[in-house]
Amino acid sequence: MNKQYTNMSRRTFIGGAAALATAAMLPRYSRAADAKPNSNFNGVQIGVITYSYRSMPSSAEDLLKYIVQCGINSVELMGDAAEGFAKAHTPATGIGGPMDGYEALRKLYNDAGVNIHIVKFGNIGDGDMSEEQMEYYFQATKACGAKGITRELPEDNALAKKLGPLADKHEIYIGFHNHTQITPTTYDGDLLSYGKYLGINLDIGHYVAGTGEPVIPMIEKNKDRILSLHLKDRKKKKLLSSAPNMPFGEGDTQVAEVLQFLKANKMTFPCDIELEYDIPEGSDAVKEVTRCVQFCKEALA
Repeated sequence: MNKQYTNMSRRTFIGGAAALATAAMLPRYSRAADAKPNSNFNGVQIGVITYSYRSMPSSAEDLLKYIVQCGINSVELMGDAAEGFAKAHTPATGIGGPMDGYEALRKLYNDAGVNIHIVKFGNIGDGDMSEEQMEYYFQATKACGAKGITRELPEDNALAKKLGPLADKHEIYIGFHNHTQITPTTYDGDLLSYGKYLGINLDIGHYVAGTGEPVIPMIEKNKDRILSLHLKDRKKKKLLSSAPNMPFGEGDTQVAEVLQFLKANKMTFPCDIELEYDIPEGSDAVKEVTRCVQFCKEALA
């Protein structure tokens, strides 16, 4: 590993974030036009998947408040929150429809300085889902202003064959998300061949935990098909023991090195924090995501 990709200590992770964490505790929802959140650090877009806030009330409005408090301007929004907002804001008059609700959601977030870059409609294409149902999710994603949908990595190519033509038709990406089942050659086959809008939502923590390998070569090899990264830090799995999620800088994922690699190579796909380590007593998801943001900012300074 190049020496420029230096590790960051737990002390840096906690201590350097103190001011930002304190600011995150302040009860603010919107900001002045000249003080909107900005988590693009030296060309690398840091965002968050709203699954990170699952321990807290999770309406679309609640989530927006947390995102802004964390100083984040880009988000992968869980589909249930998006659908709940859209249904609640669909006129009962019969004029308009659900897409009006998604457009209202986009405006709400954009007005606060937050871009919805991905919606996690995680069941798209499952089972006997009709083409009409799949069309709904593509239209909803477009109405939110997002460029892609994330869902789990399929066990075979049948799902890719189903989704590829629709993704190309709508020019909306499908990002396949991995857990520890991924290998360094998962994307070397035909999976992504069924549409140019089929791509990868690469979870770097799960990758390192499952393979025991550094993730930068995987990023380099697949950079043209990556929709986004999920940022988390995990230990490598050793024999039959687990590979726990760790605070940034304490695991084997080399989060700082990955971010510095993206910066050095001008890779612009978003990197979304996914908070999965245990929240310390006296803290909460907003404070911990804020610490993760600060870690990323310092890594990219």
